[in-house]
Amino acid sequence: MAMPTESTRVVIFDTTLRDGEQAPGFSLEVPAKVQMARALDALGVDVIEAGFPIASPADAEAVSQIAGEVRRPVIAALARCRPQDIDEAARALAPAARRRIHTFLATSDLHLERKLRISRDACLTAIVEGVRRARQSTDDVEFSAEDATRSDHDFLCRVVEAAIAAGATTINLPDTVGYTTPDETREFFAEIIGRVPNSDKAVFSAHCHDDLGLAVANSLAAVAGGARQVEVAINGIGERAGNAALEEVVMAMRVRNDRLPFDTGIRSPMLFETSQLLARLANEPVQANKAIVGRNAFAHEAGIHQDGVLKDARTYEIMRPQDVGQEPEQLVLGRHSGRHAVQRRCDALGLAVAAGEIDQVYRAVISFGEHRKIVGDGDLRRIVERLRSDTTGTPSAPDDANGGQHVEHVGYGHGV
Repeated sequence: MAMPTESTRVVIFDTTLRDGEQAPGFSLEVPAKVQMARALDALGVDVIEAGFPIASPADAEAVSQIAGEVRRPVIAALARCRPQDIDEAARALAPAARRRIHTFLATSDLHLERKLRISRDACLTAIVEGVRRARQSTDDVEFSAEDATRSDHDFLCRVVEAAIAAGATTINLPDTVGYTTPDETREFFAEIIGRVPNSDKAVFSAHCHDDLGLAVANSLAAVAGGARQVEVAINGIGERAGNAALEEVVMAMRVRNDRLPFDTGIRSPMLFETSQLLARLANEPVQANKAIVGRNAFAHEAGIHQDGVLKDARTYEIMRPQDVGQEPEQLVLGRHSGRHAVQRRCDALGLAVAAGEIDQVYRAVISFGEHRKIVGDGDLRRIVERLRSDTTGTPSAPDDANGGQHVEHVGYGHGV
């Protein structure tokens, strides 16, 4: 998988099934992990981190099944720099057509002194031995310096140089606790890559957490600083506040290619369905205003916005909804909507509202929207029917069969 730093191609390393799935509330059974791995393959990710085999028999089984069934991407398994971890990862990955052992050890003094209680020299020795052991099973070995962004830079450079010399082909410098800022991240990667004499022998990777809401920004900054792999997760799931969201990183590079001149192999029209699949498998809904894949990411209720989108979608949309697999023209009717959007929705539903009727329909929609968050298609049909029945003197039908307790809250363009 090694490629020169000068390349504009960024490797997408997906950790949804490892860092993402180990987050509270997101645990998946083995069949669900295999199903998700197939979806990630179809999406076009380069590397699927399928699990942490030493952690549990289920994790080992999931890695093994995915390795046997998903053949195009590299299948990675996580392992501490311990012989038993590395050997278990190698066993689980045995069926893979393309395999990677991803081994790690913390390098910050805080972790060495307070968590691991080992010296820097002991840490360095364990890393070299771990990488060498992993290389006995595969020529694709990734080493991660846990808590890299809070590590002493001189020591980190020694670690990286030694790991590459021992056979690591990818070096991950994670912002394990989401502490850094984008300017720091770019400078950090540029410095480490520039100072390590054999850095050209490995791909540098960023794994950023979202504790300060900066994971995506830091991942993009790392790429600007020389990283050519980003470790991401669908919907940004992961430990604590989560990982950098795959869909956001990919679309930032696609939409702002003028400032981020990089590319990936992701098939972006499949982003929404992949996001929805994960939400169903984990039984964890995506927040409505989530960038790219949230149900409101391309929805418009405010009249001014609706009018602009109807005239030219580019007025309020910086990418096309269909480019990420969402439905186009999601005009939501509510108390903030405008006449043009009401007319457009009536036309789409075949209601044939005449010019003389639209003001009445519009006022009824606004009034209805004061009591309901969203005016659904069924609500709009009933509004038009009631206005027309009032005009003709025909008694109007009740709101619904539940004595007025109508609960339709359907957004337009989502199909659900």
